[in-house]
Amino acid sequence: VQLLASGGGLVQPGGSLRLSCAATTTFYRINVMGWYRQAPGQQRESVATITSGIIESSDSVKGRFTISGDAANGLVLLQMNNLVPEDTAVYYCYFQVFSSIHDYRKGHQKDLWGQGTQVTVSS
Repeated sequence: VQLLASGGGLVQPGGSLRLSCAATTTFYRINVMGWYRQAPGQQRESVATITSGIIESSDSVKGRFTISGDAANGLVLLQMNNLVPEDTAVYYCYFQVFSSIHDYRKGHQKDLWGQGTQVTVSS
């Protein structure tokens, strides 16, 4: 396991949750950190990402979800407020990394995914 996610759970509409994802190993460089989600029967979709300090969020979560990250320490958080039932999904953290300086010089980047954490919004 290289990415360990936590913080999911059951919450009522209007409630809040905070997801966290920590790297269990060190990388030479982290290019992208982010969160994706997948609802039953749907494709995995991007929720929010940080790329070289630039944050992008999906329109469906703008104003409600806030992503923050610490690339130096391999940590990314997702603060989710004013949750609605449509936010129910399995949430996955994502890192795009160069594992070593060798990989960096070769341009060999890796896509890493956390194990997924269930978020259920229901009354």
